[in-house]
Amino acid sequence: MIAGLTGFGAVGRLSADLLIESSKAELLAELYSPYLPDYVIIDEEGIIRLPNYRFYYSKRLERDVMILTCDTQPPGDDLKAHYVMCSLALDFAEEHGCRFVVTMGGFPNPKSGKELFIAATDVELAKRFVDEKVGIYRNGRIIGGTGLLLGLAKLRGIEGVSVLGVTAGLMEDHKAAFSVFKFVSRLLGEL
Repeated sequence: MIAGLTGFGAVGRLSADLLIESSKAELLAELYSPYLPDYVIIDEEGIIRLPNYRFYYSKRLERDVMILTCDTQPPGDDLKAHYVMCSLALDFAEEHGCRFVVTMGGFPNPKSGKELFIAATDVELAKRFVDEKVGIYRNGRIIGGTGLLLGLAKLRGIEGVSVLGVTAGLMEDHKAAFSVFKFVSRLLGEL
């Protein structure tokens, strides 16, 4: 499963959108929850819909892939909601044969000197992808579903990595998202 959720620079969500579009992934399922914010999203034609988590499926990448994305995550101070949503997403992924998790997000540190950072469920996996543009993310935190999905996957015995694109902050960062998208596309061929 590849998860690109909302967060810093919208890097995860934008990267997931690129994967969905490039692989012609098809909508598999939607997850609605009272843990998500209490508003509706209005499209360009004035049609409303509830915020949700969406699961897409593609056979067109290097392997069969489930892609998870969302409109929004639960409020940051509702820890139980984050655990519930991530657990439900992992339950669904495992029911569909998921054996590896990749999360994508933003890392707000434009002066880092690197384009991407990696965190993983084990040291060898983290080291495997380091190069001149990719560093290991050390001594920090990955906030929200981007980190929690990977942490909960590890508790379930599922390996995975988090790919973080360096971004300047909260504004949508298409450049960082494209870097993450290119890296994850390459990663799929190496796993």
